[in-house]
Amino acid sequence: MNKRLSKVLIGIWAILFLSSLYLLAENAIALGGPLLIAGFIALALGVRGFAPVKGFSYTIWIFTAASTAMFYPQFFLSVGDFQLKFLIIPLLQVIMFGMGSQMSFDDFAGVIKMPKGVVIGVGAHYLIMPLVGFGIAHIFSFPPEISAGIILIGCVPSGLASNVMSYIARANLALAVTIGAISTLLSPLVTPFLMRMLGGEYIEVNFWNMMLDILNMIILPIVAGFIFNLFSATGKVDKRSKIIQLVTYFIIILLTTLVFMKSKHADLNGLVINLLKSLGWFYMLPLIGALVLRHLMKGNKKWLEKVLSLTSMVGIVVIITIITAAGRESLLKVGVLLIITSFLHNITGYTMGYSISWIFGMPEKDRRTVAFEVGMQNGGLASGLALQMGKLATVGLAPAIFGPLMNVTGSALAAWWRGRIPKDPE
Repeated sequence: MNKRLSKVLIGIWAILFLSSLYLLAENAIALGGPLLIAGFIALALGVRGFAPVKGFSYTIWIFTAASTAMFYPQFFLSVGDFQLKFLIIPLLQVIMFGMGSQMSFDDFAGVIKMPKGVVIGVGAHYLIMPLVGFGIAHIFSFPPEISAGIILIGCVPSGLASNVMSYIARANLALAVTIGAISTLLSPLVTPFLMRMLGGEYIEVNFWNMMLDILNMIILPIVAGFIFNLFSATGKVDKRSKIIQLVTYFIIILLTTLVFMKSKHADLNGLVINLLKSLGWFYMLPLIGALVLRHLMKGNKKWLEKVLSLTSMVGIVVIITIITAAGRESLLKVGVLLIITSFLHNITGYTMGYSISWIFGMPEKDRRTVAFEVGMQNGGLASGLALQMGKLATVGLAPAIFGPLMNVTGSALAAWWRGRIPKDPE
């Protein structure tokens, strides 16, 4: 897109945005709403013509979708008898599968190479964000379930977006990937524990149910992605390493089945059926699919990476749109304050993550990495957990706001740091 057209589109956005604000202030919602949505569309297209802000286009599309859901929620609640909220879990699983398909055991080598950075990053993530969320929930007078959502977004692991921001900011990408991976692997134990300890006064938290939900939504799809990546790779993989990995993945699925047995009070028959289902979906299907695609595509995975990337981006937009529509009434009551506190939560994470790593004498690249890994959360997982609790319209609101907001602040911080090359010794 050329700059002249981009400037025109941004000018159109300015006119539509100001007009919509005036009309909304005059309570002319029927006209002001469409103008606001049209303005966001113009802006999302317009910024693509300028390299420094091109990365904000996706975030603006999220705001466009969320605004549409606020004005026309009826279109995002159901299609016929099918409730659209049931798309959230499958979409999240696809996103996590895509993440796992781009990873391997080598991504965990950072634990050995950079143990100090990993321990500080993971420790700071699971200490700072839950406690800040807990503090915000106590200071501000939100309804109990909204407060629970604020604490929940603080208790989940870091998301894939933090790795992207570390890359843009010239930070330590290897450390970012390792911290994100470790925090995710720990989440089935740590997230339910923290949520029960800090959020238990606001909402009932079943430890085993939440652990099972995280395993099903995050860990098993990532395992499926690992298996897919292992068998779709064209290069030779050491046979011993492959066997070790496959046994490890089987053990993870088996442990998930045992958690299922504990959570659902299932008998031996139920355990066997669940194990077979999990092995079919998350073990055999990705293995067979990888072998078939490797044969058909002759090792060219670029098209698949593009499909999974696009699916992830669209999936996040759909999830946020559905949550916004479902929680519209609650959002109208606490929206502005919730945005302010989400911003405070997010910025505090960046600031304290950077400060703690500075106190421990970590190099500049690592400080930037820890800042992103602490301040940016897996909003999709928090949304999925809210859905599993049956409280998407309340507990799910903070994650729905935190997600787009952290992309705006993260992009801005990454762009600022990118222009300031770290002076760390190589």
